[in-house]
Amino acid sequence: MSEDLKLLMEKLRKLEEEYQKLRELYRRLEDEKRFIESERIRYEREVRRLKSEIERLRSPPLLVGTISDVLEDGRVVVRSSTGPKFVVYTSQYINTEELKPGTRVALNQQTLAVVSVLPSAKDPMVYAFEVEERPNVTYEEIGGLSQQIEEIREAIELPMLKPNLFKEVGIEPPKGVLLYGPPGTGKTLLAKAVANQTKATFIRVVGSEFVQKFIGEGARLVREVFQLAKEKAPSIIFIDELDAIAARRISSDTSGDREVQRTMMQLLAELDGFDARGDVKVIGATNRIDILDPAILRPGRFDRIIEVPLPSYEGRIQIFKIHSRKMKLAKDVDFNELARITEGATGADIRAICTEAGMFAIREERIEVRMFDFVRAVDKVLKRSQPIPDLKGVMFV
Repeated sequence: MSEDLKLLMEKLRKLEEEYQKLRELYRRLEDEKRFIESERIRYEREVRRLKSEIERLRSPPLLVGTISDVLEDGRVVVRSSTGPKFVVYTSQYINTEELKPGTRVALNQQTLAVVSVLPSAKDPMVYAFEVEERPNVTYEEIGGLSQQIEEIREAIELPMLKPNLFKEVGIEPPKGVLLYGPPGTGKTLLAKAVANQTKATFIRVVGSEFVQKFIGEGARLVREVFQLAKEKAPSIIFIDELDAIAARRISSDTSGDREVQRTMMQLLAELDGFDARGDVKVIGATNRIDILDPAILRPGRFDRIIEVPLPSYEGRIQIFKIHSRKMKLAKDVDFNELARITEGATGADIRAICTEAGMFAIREERIEVRMFDFVRAVDKVLKRSQPIPDLKGVMFV
């Protein structure tokens, strides 16, 4: 009897093991079933997407047209890309307020019905003018131009940040500012500092970029830059080297000069602004105000003309302190003396002097910049042919 019981217990143990194996197999099969089911759903979704993509690619292309007129009965007059005009119907899904003369639309190839409204076309070059990252220049980084900073803040920053003040006083804010002065005096820095302070979109254009090869291209670029500025408002258009397109008009028979004059006339029209420009301000910069056309200098276009001169003695001291504040300076560095021996230097020259002084210290494997390094840098940057003037008995170690 005991032997039979042992055999029975052995059989039960084996059956238990087989049951556990079958249960584990069942669990795995259930997991695989769920996985296969999820994969099936994913593949079905992908198949539907691919089918819709195939249908979309098989659909006939749409024509591009321009609305010429909107009729009272809801139909519109469109000019197709092939040239002729047609009176067509519009899709019921289009907002009729968007249908205005000059709007680009997509047309059905067979019926020429308007099926969608397209965004206005812009040259890719225009989008390249927009500075994506806001300039990190602040007013504290500009030395010797306190009066100029105050004037440009009144003309550009104040109308953007506190427009109600102008409404209460009853005057129109200035439309634009023209900065003029020698190269390297800080005109571009002023424009960047204003853009940083107002948190406005900064669109930087060099005047020569408006000069194009084909007739009408330059004027179109000017028009599209101002259109982009309106869309990105509040924005600041900074036109550097303005004299490249706004030089005084002269009687010339060359087609190139006539094209530059056409571009300038479009710029004058945009500056006049028959339509309110809103929060769009224009800053121009030039080294040659003497050759600018009188039409661009009159009030109503550039309402405020600001001279950015060479820095004064006090201004040079400030600029030296600004560009050397991150440098390790020796105790013998005398900014007053440096300002005295750099008379006639621009802010860009002083920045180069500070960089060169640091390079002299690096060449001698020093981490501290001495007065003598600055003196040698002055001699190198300003290209003095004579020895440095008497330094009032200052001794260099």
